[in-house]
This record gives sequence, C-alpha cells and structure tokens, in this order.
Amino acid sequence: MAAGARTYHGGCLCGAVRYRIAGALRPVVACHCNQCRRTSGHHVAATAARLEDLTVEGEAALSWYRSSETARRGFCRSCGANLFWQRDGAAQVSIMAGSLDQGHGLTTAAHIFVGDKGDYYEIADGLPQRDDGDHGLWSES
Repeated sequence: MAAGARTYHGGCLCGAVRYRIAGALRPVVACHCNQCRRTSGHHVAATAARLEDLTVEGEAALSWYRSSETARRGFCRSCGANLFWQRDGAAQVSIMAGSLDQGHGLTTAAHIFVGDKGDYYEIADGLPQRDDGDHGLWSES
C-alpha cells in the first residue's frame, strides 16, 4: 500500500460527483487494454481503494456502464468524466488517478495489458510490464 490510512478526495470535471476515501490507496497502475484506451482516449492510470472506504456524493449524477461480462465503469452523466472501474463481486474499486484532488502522494507501480497499447507511444519508464491484468499489487477479487 503506497499511501497510508488517511482521507483522500476527488471528483469529476463538473463537480456533480465528489468522493472521499477514508483509507489506504493502492499504487497507480497504468492499464493499456483496448477498453481503457477507448474510454479515456489513451491509457488509464488508476489507483484502488476498498469499497467500504469509499463515500460518493452526488450519486444521482453517477452512471455505471457494464463494459464487459465481469466489470463495470462509473462515470459522471453530466460531464462524462471517467471515475471508477469495478470487477463484479470485488471488495475494491479502481479510481481514476486523475480524478483525485492534488496532494495524494501516489506513484505509478506497473503497466498492464501492454500488448494492447497504442502504437503511437512507447513505455520507457522502467516499471514492470505485463500482458495480462496481474499487476501483483492488491487483489481485484
């Protein structure tokens, strides 16, 4: 766990959805899968928190899109900001790192699904790269 048990805040672009995490955040993982690239326009950089540590304000503006048979993505229905990704039945929720307010102190730890990455960029930061989703950090189940 990169960051200790403290409180973090974040939200969407328009402010209709705000959230608070009262607990630890996982280090950031960069996902290069086709779905993440299509929802973000590039790769996704996401941290994660335990569901029980997450409080959402403005849930009326939060929409969930079933992006696969095993997961869903949460976004603001007003501004379209990508906020969350959650595997069915998981005790954690992934949180788009760019939606966090500044001052969180997180660092990127790994890249996943690198075989799907766009051909217009290189990954040259020296961090671990995986062709699957096993980043070796918190369990997604």
